[in-house]
Amino acid sequence: MTEPKQPMSITSHRKTALIAFFDEAWNAGDMTACDRYLGDAYTIHHDPHDPWHGQTLTRDGFKERLRVSRAPFPDQRFTIDALVEEGDRVVAAWHWTGTMLGAVGPFPPTGRPVTMTGITVYYFSGDRITGHWQEVNRLGVFQQLQGR
Repeated sequence: MTEPKQPMSITSHRKTALIAFFDEAWNAGDMTACDRYLGDAYTIHHDPHDPWHGQTLTRDGFKERLRVSRAPFPDQRFTIDALVEEGDRVVAAWHWTGTMLGAVGPFPPTGRPVTMTGITVYYFSGDRITGHWQEVNRLGVFQQLQGR
């Protein structure tokens, strides 16, 4: 008896764009990726304890966010675990790793790896990313920064 064939995975244009944005902007630090993938305005609808929580950024503002966020962890890497698309939104479940080579708030660089998990709802207008709503395991990050 043969196993039933699984349906082919269909990746939408939005999912493809989001994967590329993660890889080019967040993983590689390519600021010009913001010009390719983001809308004119990017709203951070919900991202508690993120310095940009509740703000709407221009592309240049998002580039600054990207620069500041990557600075302590220049080798950071997001891996997408799952993507779900519904209407104008794509939900990404992800995990992140990076080596702490720069200060984070009051915590000096340790040279140790840090990991984090999260789920982010990305909003789209057409094929452009226009914002997100995010939940992240910040307590786990804080504990790692404290050396626990």
